[in-house]
Amino acid sequence: MSNSRKPLVIGNWKMNLDFVESVHLGQQLGVRLKNRPAEHTEIVVAPPFVDLRSVASIVDSERIPVAVGAQHVNPHENGAHTGEVSISMLQRLGVTWVLVGHSERRALYAMDDDVVAATLRAVVRSGLRAVLCVGEALDVREDEEQDRFVEAQLVHALRGLDPKYHELVTVAYEPIWAIGTGRTASTEQVASMSGHLRRVLGRLLVVESRVLYGGSVNAENAASLVAEGGVDGFLVGGASLKADSFLAIIQACDDCYALMANRRS
Repeated sequence: MSNSRKPLVIGNWKMNLDFVESVHLGQQLGVRLKNRPAEHTEIVVAPPFVDLRSVASIVDSERIPVAVGAQHVNPHENGAHTGEVSISMLQRLGVTWVLVGHSERRALYAMDDDVVAATLRAVVRSGLRAVLCVGEALDVREDEEQDRFVEAQLVHALRGLDPKYHELVTVAYEPIWAIGTGRTASTEQVASMSGHLRRVLGRLLVVESRVLYGGSVNAENAASLVAEGGVDGFLVGGASLKADSFLAIIQACDDCYALMANRRS
């Protein structure tokens, strides 16, 4: 993890939890964070669209130190886009983060690199923070083409982006072969990719971006992935659906950052 970056942990709830369950989870997070605050770590939750209003209301009314994100957005302002949601709709709900180009959106809903780039630009131009997701499938990894593949995704999305928006972009590396499979990339694999992503970001002059890891993250591997894997936090899937497991990851990240900060001082 970079010495200058505050770690970030995002819970992607995917298509799970109705609004009652979401409110309950939000309240649990609030209680536990009051009892044991995450002093060094920024936290975001990304519920399904139908839960955003409920979760944002809980966060606001109970002053929970968590930001609310959306899992996807349409880059168009309005119009005949049945089933889609616009950025202005999200903003009215208090959403401040948006996931862009998650592997499931790319694979299942034909979100290609052009759409990812257009969506990223629409999100940051509106002032919202974007989490740009990149990552390779197992066959790409087995062919040892992961660096080239992920670099192409990153360059396509970021090339030509106005520098004034760079600080609004976070990059999340999510190897598709490790998402929801219980198979986690090794610390060495994560360190290699995070280093590669930072070099590409440097060439693109996007030096402010944090680099997250997503893929079967848990409390047991979180600390080593931060300390040795070189990431600035996590994009968490299934483990974010339970307060205990999600907060264990946050606390592991927070403790690791505090330890490194103490060593520097």
